[in-house]
This record gives sequence, structure tokens and C-alpha cells, in this order.
Amino acid sequence: MTQTLAPHDPAQPDAPQKTIRTLRLRDPFHWIALGARDLRATPGISLFYGCCFWAMAAVLGAVFRNKPEYAMSIASGCLLVGPFLAMGLYDVSRRCERGLRPEMSLSLTCWDTHLGSMGMLVLVLIVLELLWGRASLVVFAVFFDAGMPSTTGVIQAIFSPQNWEFLLVYLLVGGVFAGLVFAVSVVSIPMILDRDTDAITAAITSLQVVFENTPVMLLWGALISTLVFVALLPWSLGLLVIGPLLGHASWHAYRGSVDWSPEAGSAAPAAAGKNL
Repeated sequence: MTQTLAPHDPAQPDAPQKTIRTLRLRDPFHWIALGARDLRATPGISLFYGCCFWAMAAVLGAVFRNKPEYAMSIASGCLLVGPFLAMGLYDVSRRCERGLRPEMSLSLTCWDTHLGSMGMLVLVLIVLELLWGRASLVVFAVFFDAGMPSTTGVIQAIFSPQNWEFLLVYLLVGGVFAGLVFAVSVVSIPMILDRDTDAITAAITSLQVVFENTPVMLLWGALISTLVFVALLPWSLGLLVIGPLLGHASWHAYRGSVDWSPEAGSAAPAAAGKNL
């Protein structure tokens, strides 16, 4: 099982340096199991956040069906709110890990002392999403000379086997930007909550985790994508459970990926030698 260390205590005067752990392919499944444990321990709070995720998906889906030109704006709003909701779930899991009683009020306001770092990180994510949206428009412009298709036309274009070249390029572009968003945010938001660090340091640490454990992080990203896809069928009702489950599991992904123990720096070379 993945070793679990005590969360950071800001009162400690000598903060330890971080060490990126070497992960194993079974670790993502362990994170999900720990997330399910937190979900069972806090069903009421988790259901509240699940309802929030479901409401965002429902609004985004309704806008895409009726006013697709505003879908990107609504998606940006969801991207702005989503990290703060996720941080609430991280706070719940953190308190469970510490043996403390999770409280709804504390989870809703846990970000208020990290507003500067969170604001900067959310700004970076929004810029990436806007670039993603612009790149998608370029792909559509290249493959649809007659103008942008309607909502029905977009769905037909994506699922039509005759447009395999468009689908390949569209998925490739989307995959690149989705990978960037994932790499920047996979452990950065829980790290800001846990360590009260700045957004740049948190984002760099997140990128280090991905680059040093690429196969495991690819598996983790695939698990997240699969569970979210399943949650969207039907009517996104699965988000009521899978949304908070992934939120709790993401806290444990951070805890399992970044070691802040005082002896981490001296233990890392020995651990690396054992893995050779």
C-alpha cells in the first residue's frame, strides 16, 4: 500500500523540502479506493459537491444544445468555479486524514486564505482553455470551408466516419491541451491547500510529478476520463457520486505523489537505488 504521511502543519518552523515519489501502476486504483472511503465517511458533504458538479454539467449541456456560441463562455465559468469546489473536497479528505471532523462551512471557505495563489492558477487554466477553444475554431475553419456548422452539424461531423481526418486532428489538438491542463493541475491545487505555496511552485511541482511518473499519470488521467465519461450517461447523474469521488481521490493522488517528510531528501537516493 502507498505510504501515507501526516499533512503539513504550518506551525512547524522548519518546513521540509519536497521529494517526488516514484509511483507504481497500482497506485491510482489505491487513490480511488481511499477516495471511496472518504466518500462513505462524509456522504452529506460529498453529495452537496456532487450536486454542484451535476448542475454545472447540466447548464453547460443545455447551453451547448440551445446556444452553442455561448458554450465556451459557460465552460470558462465552470473552469473558474470548479477548482474552488475541488478544494472543498480536498479539505474534507485532509481533515479525514488528520482524524478531524469534516465540516461543510470549513470546506466552503478553505480557499479564502489561498485566494492569491488560487486566482493565479485559475487564470493560467482559463488562458489554456481559451487557447484550446481558439485552436478548436481553427480546426473547424480548416475542415469546414462553408462556415461553422450548427450544433447538430458538429455532432454529425465528430461521429461521421467520413470525417476521420477532421476527427483525428480535433482529438490530437484537444489531447494536447487537455494534457497540459491535467499536467498543470493534477497536484497543484491540493498542494496550495496543504502547503500554502504560490501558484508557480505548485504548477512546477505538478509538472514534475507528471514527467517523472508519466506512465502512472497517464493511467490516472485515463481513469479520470473514463469515470467522467461514464458519469455523463445518462443526464450526467453519475457526477453526483463520481464527481466527489474523484475529488477525494485527487487529494490522495497528491499525498501519494509528493513527499514532505523531513527525511525525504536523505531517503530519496536510497529509494532510487532500490528501484534500479
